[in-house]
Amino acid sequence: MDKPPHSPAGTTYYLTLVAACLLMASGYIAGKVLLAAHIPAFLLIGWRFSLAAVSCLPLVLAADSSFVRTLVPPHFTWRDWAVVTLIGLSQTTATMGLIFQAMQTISAGTAAILLSTNPLWVALIGHFVLSERLSGLRLVGLFCGICGVALALGASGTGLLHEPMSGQLTGLASAVCWAIATILIKRAKLAINAWALSFWQMLIGAAMLLMLAYARGEHWPASALTSIGLWGWFIWLAVPCSTGSFGLWFLALRRGGATQTSGYLFLVPLLTVLMSALMLGTGLSLMQALGGILIGIALWLVSRTKPQALAIMLPPP
Repeated sequence: MDKPPHSPAGTTYYLTLVAACLLMASGYIAGKVLLAAHIPAFLLIGWRFSLAAVSCLPLVLAADSSFVRTLVPPHFTWRDWAVVTLIGLSQTTATMGLIFQAMQTISAGTAAILLSTNPLWVALIGHFVLSERLSGLRLVGLFCGICGVALALGASGTGLLHEPMSGQLTGLASAVCWAIATILIKRAKLAINAWALSFWQMLIGAAMLLMLAYARGEHWPASALTSIGLWGWFIWLAVPCSTGSFGLWFLALRRGGATQTSGYLFLVPLLTVLMSALMLGTGLSLMQALGGILIGIALWLVSRTKPQALAIMLPPP
């Protein structure tokens, strides 16, 4: 049973949760700054997660078993490694590649709202793939989520925002890819350390992104290579926003449980919008704000009525 919020353990839990959400939100800001410096999306994400994967290794060392056995479980079959590869391709290559591709034309706040719809797609896909029935409240939650997404996407046609529909649909596709990765993890039930899985899925996903980037002729702009400020943003994106947010998120999951903790992911788009307004000078239309509120209500309903669907949901890397 969770300790009351006023207890030291409860305070630590909420501080950890807020810190994790702040790091996740700051990742959108850092990404937007780097993309504005004309760093290609696939190249940026590929090198980001290459560094993030390496930064996971000290945490793998902290596991109870030996480093090699933790990183390469002796009981793993070729099928298990194939599943890990699929998770890496869907979680890192597709999800993060698409969302950063989308952020070349849409705001950080819009991207955060769209990616936060992931639990709704998990619930919908899980109904067919995992035989998890959609209860009445979950159906209400999904309906609220669909309306919220429609409002968020429809905002570009109001004249209040000038964001192309193609970029918004790309952002929405990234959320569906994240949901597919979540379903894969849940269905496969891989017996592997969480940090080892994070290492492999980030490394595999990053390798594919780098291959795609160099095949497309992408290169790091010379102006970005010589900018200390941009390197600072890149290090922040690669380590605190990736490995750091993962670490704090898993700590919050252990303290507060999956059901309670996962419901707080709707804070990420809110924090992203606030940080984006303060640091990038961007705004939010009334329709997007209403859409974000509906998505938040939907996430709350889904997480309250079917915790299993969110139990293994990873934070945005």
